Amino acid sequence: MASGGARNRSGPAPSQTSARSERRGLTFTTLPADGYSGPVPEWPLPQRVVWDVVAEDGQKFREVNASLTARVAEREAELWSWAWGTPQACAWSQLSESWRLHTIAMWVRTYVLCESSDATAADKGSLHRFADQIGLTPAGLKENGWAIATDEV
Repeated sequence: MASGGARNRSGPAPSQTSARSERRGLTFTTLPADGYSGPVPEWPLPQRVVWDVVAEDGQKFREVNASLTARVAEREAELWSWAWGTPQACAWSQLSESWRLHTIAMWVRTYVLCESSDATAADKGSLHRFADQIGLTPAGLKENGWAIATDEV
């Protein structure tokens, strides 16, 4: 097993105000506090199908729950649209990596799943990790080198 070396989130987090970060030339990309108003990309994932388990004659079968599948798709679209109005979406729109869209979509999908009673502890842990990756948490903002502008009055 390897030992030593830098690891994600080891040691003090980079800070815009620290002398060490300044010496290393670390700068943060400032994101506008009022969010992103550009075009929202198309949803990149296939529709999530919600299944019901039905018992008949002592056997269990799965069948599609069409109304719940439609409601889940509607909620995913609603949350996808909301996410693309956040300050972080300004940074997402500038990135050329298409994988980021899938990570954002997986955060949306996992968020919607976590709103249901079917969510497991693993789902909730995944939600937090996705949020960090796409910069929707304070730690995720720092990890991505982003800072949201503060309005000065």
